[in-house]
Amino acid sequence: MDDGSWCKRQTVFKYRMQDLQDLDNETCWLVKELKSYIAQEADFLPRETGLNIMESAAENHNGVSAKCRNAKVEDLWSLASFFGFSTQTFVLAVNLLDRFLAIMKVQPKHVPCIGVSCLHIAAKMVEDECNISPTHELIRISQSKFTVSDLSRMEKIISEKLNLELKAITALTFLHLYHAVIVSLTSERGEIPSIERLEAQLKACLCQLIFSKAKPSVLALSVITQEFDALQSLAMLEIVQELQRHLKIVDSELLYWRGLVAKCMTEYSSSECSKPDNKKLVWIVSRRTAQNLHANHFSVPELPTIPEGSWDESESEDSCEDMSCEEDSLCGSPGSDAEGAFFPSEFCNQGRK
Repeated sequence: MDDGSWCKRQTVFKYRMQDLQDLDNETCWLVKELKSYIAQEADFLPRETGLNIMESAAENHNGVSAKCRNAKVEDLWSLASFFGFSTQTFVLAVNLLDRFLAIMKVQPKHVPCIGVSCLHIAAKMVEDECNISPTHELIRISQSKFTVSDLSRMEKIISEKLNLELKAITALTFLHLYHAVIVSLTSERGEIPSIERLEAQLKACLCQLIFSKAKPSVLALSVITQEFDALQSLAMLEIVQELQRHLKIVDSELLYWRGLVAKCMTEYSSSECSKPDNKKLVWIVSRRTAQNLHANHFSVPELPTIPEGSWDESESEDSCEDMSCEEDSLCGSPGSDAEGAFFPSEFCNQGRK
């Protein structure tokens, strides 16, 4: 179905959703939840100004580029798969990472610590305690060069900057609700793709910074629409159209993001694309390698631990003013290994409005 046909369709689906009283209790509750989350989703979006700065940053720039961020998200996907974390943990970790990078001036060398910290925070929020590996294991498997103390300090910084709540509204939130509504409104279950397939497509999208600019509700509906369009399922597209109308999602917005999702899926399915395995990773190592890993298990990494002192304010850059909020500067460039503290005082104390 082309974009023009999508805009012109005036199909009347048997389940008109304009009157919630016509729906069964479960579907009525799902639709109300969707409306409630749409009203709150903006609170959990990364700051677009910061995302734009990452998009325009060159790879050799002091700041974090889109390529650097995308590579770290792919690493987090691999780590989440290795430790058996849920899709919810991965999606939340990406949300935390983007929101943090969008408000803070960060050097690329600190992104590994920030990324693993976001994953660990998300795992503690989502996973059962028995399924969370020890912190030193997470650091070792990620092949990162920072200490448990560094990770703990960074987690505290991220929590303070983002005013963390136990639950964040993400595209995955909407994906599950949309899927549940569609299942409740049709008897043609064979035409509905599995939620696992849709989750995998969403995770592929999140590996590209551009999708962090999309409203979660629109991105999730775009993933579903693109899938039904690829399957040429007119009945399912009619349900999606009803959802779009009832939730007042603009045609042009959905069409734009659906096109980007379709492009992403085409690239992701190509043989040239290197993508994380969605299965839990299994490492096969020789006895000698295993001995070396064991010997280095608790070795001191190259990066220094985080001291309590301050840093040299001369290390800050004027460019960080681009990410300021009202009168507060949101720069907080960590000092280099050779000078200043690993995490400067401004980086730790600077608040977000």
